Amino acid sequence: MQITGTHFNYYQFCKRKLWLFANCINMESSSDLVYEGKVIHETSYSQRSNKYKEVEFNGIKIDFYDAKNNIIHEIKKSSKEHKSNLLQLKYYIYKLEQAGINEVTGILEYPKEHKTEKVFLSDSDRKNLEKIEKEILIIVKGKCPERKSHAKYKRCSYYDFCFSGETE
Repeated sequence: MQITGTHFNYYQFCKRKLWLFANCINMESSSDLVYEGKVIHETSYSQRSNKYKEVEFNGIKIDFYDAKNNIIHEIKKSSKEHKSNLLQLKYYIYKLEQAGINEVTGILEYPKEHKTEKVFLSDSDRKNLEKIEKEILIIVKGKCPERKSHAKYKRCSYYDFCFSGETE
């Protein structure tokens, strides 16, 4: 199985969502929330596509890469899941380093909130990413994790799948 940045994002957000996604149960295609994120990605920083490139390799897809300055730009709809977004961006930096590209940094961007954050990778981040990579493989090969009730899941594209037939 090829691990992607999405796997890392879902690992941080919800292990059940990670398992469902990795086992080809995909709810994103019918989600208005995911569509909104795609629109934000496509319409924010429209001048950027002339300057930077979208990069896809080894299963990862980087929104915009500034090859001159070795900066990954990752655009997100909201900072509500900041830890998940941050982990995903750090994974992208890590993968570029593994491909022999040194001194890569990132910028996490939330255009609707007019926020940006510079992101760097530390040695402890690298060790943590290696550990998480192994944990992801264990999770996706195992039994589907139990669902958890939490307010943050109401905006998840898998919410209807996980909570169908349940009363609030």
